[in-house]
Amino acid sequence: MPNKSEIIEKILERAFKMLESCCICPRKCGVNRFKGERGFCKTGLKPLVYSFMAHHGEEPPISGKSGSGTIFFSNCNMGCVYCQNYEFSQQGRGREEDFDGLAGIMLELQKQGCHNINLVTPTHIMPQILKALEIALPKGLKIPIVYNTGGYELPEIIKMLKGIVDVYLADMRYADNENALKYSCAPDYPKYNMASIKEMHRQVGVAEIDNDGIIKKGLVIRHLVLPNNISGTEKIMKFIKKEVCADTYISLMSQYMPYYKVSGYKEISRRLTGREYEQAKGIMNKYGLHNGWVQESYGLERFAGVHIKPK
Repeated sequence: MPNKSEIIEKILERAFKMLESCCICPRKCGVNRFKGERGFCKTGLKPLVYSFMAHHGEEPPISGKSGSGTIFFSNCNMGCVYCQNYEFSQQGRGREEDFDGLAGIMLELQKQGCHNINLVTPTHIMPQILKALEIALPKGLKIPIVYNTGGYELPEIIKMLKGIVDVYLADMRYADNENALKYSCAPDYPKYNMASIKEMHRQVGVAEIDNDGIIKKGLVIRHLVLPNNISGTEKIMKFIKKEVCADTYISLMSQYMPYYKVSGYKEISRRLTGREYEQAKGIMNKYGLHNGWVQESYGLERFAGVHIKPK
């Protein structure tokens, strides 16, 4: 089995070639990012980093006691009207990093004792991340790589990451294409999302959590419950049960907040109700999906809930 460095060496040239007429996400904008042209994600060749830190607010097996080594990348290949991170995901705040600089950030987070490298919104800069890993791995980077994605992915791109990504932390945001287009400007989101989730599971399987409660490998699906069932929880849970695996770890998220542009969308311009979240939990139970995390309160805290153990 080739190691990560060997896999990256084989695919890096092909990955960068895709930036000449950009086709690394479902949008396939076709711009030449080597020449500074920018498509939907507004990103040229160099990645933009908003911040990095030992993050303690992720799911318990990802944050652990020492934190997840989280790198928040600026810009995004989605355009969610309710985005909580809009200042950098939509408005592009952040600073450019060269590949050596990004590799240095990864090594610094490992030095701080973080359990993993958590790449937040990596889709639009996948080749650049691979280049930084090519530099960091020979210098001693060894903690797991977490691919923290909004889920708007091309399955053929996810296939390229086999053997490089250890943990996929992936959203399943919408079951309905019309809602995906209206609220996140993401055409055909369900089609690409579901195909990519299946590929992620094929690669890494059900989450493997060690004796210290830390995830080492596997898929975790995040499902943000939106008001008025905009997210389509029933269809998504049914898909996970039938097309992925009933043992899949699911993070059922209740912390939706009406940020950014939601004043123009009456149906989502409020907080989620306790009843709506309880209904979503009931759907998880209905399909026998007992691995994961739910919340017992509806405040801003992400994972104040409990781990649902298999019956």
